Amino acid sequence: MATYQEFIQQNEDRDGVRFSWNVWPSSRLEGTRMVVPLASLYTPLKERPDLPPIQYDPVVCTRPSCRAVLNPYCQVDYRAKVWTCNFCFQRNPFPPQYAAISEQHQPAELIPQFSTIEYTLTRATCHPPVYLIVLDTCMDEEDLQAVKESLQMSLSLLPPNALIGLITYGKMVQVHELGTEGYSKSYVFRGTKDLTAKQIQEMLGIGRGMAQPQQNRVQQPHNPQGQQQQQLPSNRFLQPVHKCDMALTDLLGELQRDPWPVAQGKRPLRSTGVALSIAVGLLECTYPNTGARIMLFCGGPCTQGPGMVVDDELKHPIRSHHDIEKDNCKYMKKAMKASLKINLLSHYEALANRSANNGHCIDLYSCAFDQTGLHEMRYLPTYTGGHMVMGDSFNTSLFKQTFQRVFAKDQKNEFKMAFGANIEIKTSKELKLQGCIGSCISLNVKGVNVSDTELGMAGTTQWRMCGLYPTTTYAFYFEVVSQHNAPIPQGGRGYIQFITQYQHSSGQKRVRVTTVARNWVDASINTQHVAAGFDQEAAAVLMARIASFRAETDDGPDVLRWLDRMLIRLCQKFGDYHKDDPNSFRFSEQLSLYPQFMFHLRRSQFLQVFNNSPDETSYYRQVHKLLIEDLTQSLIMIQPILYAYSFNGPPETIKQWKAAGYHDQPEYENFKQLLQAPVNDAQEILQSRFPMPRYIETESGGSQARFLLSKVNPSQTHNNMYAWGQEGGGHVLTDDVSLQVFMEHLKKLAVSSSS
Repeated sequence: MATYQEFIQQNEDRDGVRFSWNVWPSSRLEGTRMVVPLASLYTPLKERPDLPPIQYDPVVCTRPSCRAVLNPYCQVDYRAKVWTCNFCFQRNPFPPQYAAISEQHQPAELIPQFSTIEYTLTRATCHPPVYLIVLDTCMDEEDLQAVKESLQMSLSLLPPNALIGLITYGKMVQVHELGTEGYSKSYVFRGTKDLTAKQIQEMLGIGRGMAQPQQNRVQQPHNPQGQQQQQLPSNRFLQPVHKCDMALTDLLGELQRDPWPVAQGKRPLRSTGVALSIAVGLLECTYPNTGARIMLFCGGPCTQGPGMVVDDELKHPIRSHHDIEKDNCKYMKKAMKASLKINLLSHYEALANRSANNGHCIDLYSCAFDQTGLHEMRYLPTYTGGHMVMGDSFNTSLFKQTFQRVFAKDQKNEFKMAFGANIEIKTSKELKLQGCIGSCISLNVKGVNVSDTELGMAGTTQWRMCGLYPTTTYAFYFEVVSQHNAPIPQGGRGYIQFITQYQHSSGQKRVRVTTVARNWVDASINTQHVAAGFDQEAAAVLMARIASFRAETDDGPDVLRWLDRMLIRLCQKFGDYHKDDPNSFRFSEQLSLYPQFMFHLRRSQFLQVFNNSPDETSYYRQVHKLLIEDLTQSLIMIQPILYAYSFNGPPETIKQWKAAGYHDQPEYENFKQLLQAPVNDAQEILQSRFPMPRYIETESGGSQARFLLSKVNPSQTHNNMYAWGQEGGGHVLTDDVSLQVFMEHLKKLAVSSSS
């Protein structure tokens, strides 16, 4: 490749992998001196049209402690039909079906361009996906009607063999039977009492060991051994869409608001915690370890029973960041204490763990003008990989279009969603795993490559991701363990293998294997070589994930100080300067953008809570945004892109031209096209984002301009608006320093002898 940037882009397109460093330090000491950790962003289901599924099982290393998958970096003896594992150096015989291989006739997994390859497990049990709707009926009539219409629409988008169920809740929780015709039947539960999966199973009359009905089965097409489907409980609460779509459509149409009266000055009694517990328990006792989604639609906070976030008195507002800081949260305070009773945080976290362990993901669709408790419920989508969507009303295009995109399909007409995924990582002996930051849980599988230093979900070589999408991206952090007095010989390569097993939307079990290699280098004598392999975009996102993760437990100022220290150390290590001379400081090309990424990250909603509710902070920081999006979208969220449109020069009078109606006159057709260009670009961006972003149209001095001004570099503020020599432009009312001042201060600290 001509440049490192082309090498990085090629590897991302082929493997969905971006490393912070593309040459690796050969000793642990040098690894710590590089400041930014050795880490990778990995997109397991990155779309690749040229990657057809292989219709056979992968070949794995025979050493029990290794079990790495055959890949292009393995050494192959074609004459003896033996391959050597590049992770443990075990010699393995090829299985009989590989008898015809030769250097001219290689299987796909040995071809370099297939360092990422996908297998279809032909002997695995195949089940259709399960969708369980949990619907709040305490919302306004207008919102309830909008949700019902969206749900009725979604029935036509689901595969006919998919299983579907319905739970509604208000003061009470109702589990609806879908196997009945001509009448409605449901089982009612108290909204103040939590139940175990066993109790739910007994109360609903769901028996174990019963043969699954024929219409619930999907026969695996490539199954030479004719393996039988797993025997699961037959029940009337989860039925195939083709069998109950008409009955469910009618049931949704007849659904009314919660009938319990709400006194003036009171909130409705809403049993969100119990409704979710029943949903998790129902799937737990019927479809364990099967791809399933619990889809919660809530229009307000839980006000009774387990998971309660606020009481029913309207005069008592729901907690704010200030309340949390001052320890003035009655229900959160109870939740943080050790108690035998089920409390708020432990309730939702326990549900999230139960659901994740069974491979089920939980989506939260929350639409209300006030907070609904997403801060407390954030564990549910974080641990299970579910969606979190927040809006003002279910009767908006933001929600309706977002919900429709949940069921988007790819070019093969298959859903862009996967279920019940496990990711396992193999590494060379010189590397150890520190952990993963993303929507996942640890499977606590120990191995020799597990580091004592923990970061994120740590202490394991395998993670569970219940919901997976083409853009879902995880951050994995590594540690070089070779000692400085015995470094890795130069010219060698280190290897990492990602093994992702998941349930495809068709029900098939698939395994995607990605194997990557990078060169070792002595960073103490080849600093420039190491710096040339620095991926500042990947590094910015990886550091942002660490900062966001730390912000959950550390004070905000402490996280900002940590980011600042790391940035100063990086500049000291790789900057070009003379001691105590800030004017001499120069960034290398590979480092030039990294400081401004950190500048915008410090000001972002991921680390700043001012003017955001706890629900909004959880939405931005924990689930929807930074922990799941790919590199490109994450960078845009850290440092938004600002486009400029003009004829040839600065369009300084466009507002006046538009107000005068010039764009409506035929002779100013070019002006009309100029005004339309950003609208067209905005529509294109809206179509590619999930959830559907909020679209705001404003102009200079407009009331909505604050949304733009809060993101731009405040080069002219009320602090310096009268300073001599400042460039022109609108004033930004903020106490933030500008990027220029930030960079000048950074250079002073980086070159200082005392720092």
